[in-house]
Amino acid sequence: MAGENDVWELYTDKRGEHRWRRRAGNGNIVGASCEGYTKKSDCKKNAQRHGMDGNPDGLGQTDRWEVYKDKRNEFRWRRIATNRNITGSSSESYKAKKDAEANAQRNGM
Repeated sequence: MAGENDVWELYTDKRGEHRWRRRAGNGNIVGASCEGYTKKSDCKKNAQRHGMDGNPDGLGQTDRWEVYKDKRNEFRWRRIATNRNITGSSSESYKAKKDAEANAQRNGM
């Protein structure tokens, strides 16, 4: 199953904010937070929303997912909460829509 060997990293960025990223077994980043968090616990909740620890609290069940074409005419995804905030997005673009959708599924779609 895709993603079963992924590694989740919680880290502090240059601004002192907490962020997460998800790395595939080959080291490629396959998911990342869209924003920094002042509290590490809020960062962890957002990572769990995207599948970390199996999303134990079932966060984001009412989120909306979009797969769209970017300026380079390649596919990306974003996850939008009910308050219209983007809670996650693809860290790279894909030539095929099915590849963007597979990455979104890896991140909780």
